[in-house]
This record gives sequence, structure tokens and C-alpha cells, in this order.
Amino acid sequence: MTQNLGCSTFLVRHAWLALRGVVAEALVQHDLSVAQFASLLMLDEVPGLSVADVARKVSTARQSANEMLGGLERAGLVERRPHPSDRRTQQIFLTDAGRQRLAEAVPTVQAVEARLAAGFTAEEIAVVTAWLERMTEAPAPGEEISTL
Repeated sequence: MTQNLGCSTFLVRHAWLALRGVVAEALVQHDLSVAQFASLLMLDEVPGLSVADVARKVSTARQSANEMLGGLERAGLVERRPHPSDRRTQQIFLTDAGRQRLAEAVPTVQAVEARLAAGFTAEEIAVVTAWLERMTEAPAPGEEISTL
């Protein structure tokens, strides 16, 4: 058992790395990395993100996101289109093949998550989910942390 030592940051990181490894193994059958899967998910939810938007959301450098999206583009899963009002920016959209690959991969990831969540009550899962969602909305340095 990992000692928390009063710092949830490292416990969350350790959990993420463990979960990422298991999800990565499961996604091999769909020929997707975890970052590619996350990008497809985001683009399905918010079509037209820029490369910089994707980079921020998958916590990577813009260049790394651009290379990853290039691989998805070569695979025919995403396409780039010019931004209607910013000539320097391209928007990224799922193709039909990208939507299909995502639809095939989502149940695989959900099955992994269900297997890992076995033994927890619905209430425990709800509390952890709420906490994680709130943490993703953490303020920038210098901003006030809201209380519920």
C-alpha cells in the first residue's frame, strides 16, 4: 500500500500512472495511445479545437500534440480545417472513421474502469468523481479557491 503522507497530489499521480498503463494496454487493440484516445474524446465533445487547445487538455507541449494529431490525421481519424477568423490557426475535427474508432474504443476503456472500480460503492465512486472534477477546475495561481 502506498503511503499518502498527507499529500494527495502524489497519490493521484501514482493512481493516474497505474490507470494509464492498464488503459494503454487495453487501447492497443484499437491502435490508439491514451493521448490519442483522449484527443478523440475531446474532439467528439468539442469539435474544432485548435492544436494548442488539444495540447492544454492532454497536458502536453504544442509540438507533441501536433505530432500526435498528425498521426491521427495520417490514420484518417481527424482532419484539419482553416479557422474561419484566424488564418494562423487550424481547427481539428473527427472524421467518420475517427468517430467509429472512438465508438469502438470507449466500451473497452469503460470495461477497464468498471473492473478497477469493482468493490467500491456507488457513493464512494460519486465522491471521488466529484472531487476529481472539482480538481480539474482548480484556479490558476493567485486565484481564489471556491468553496461549495
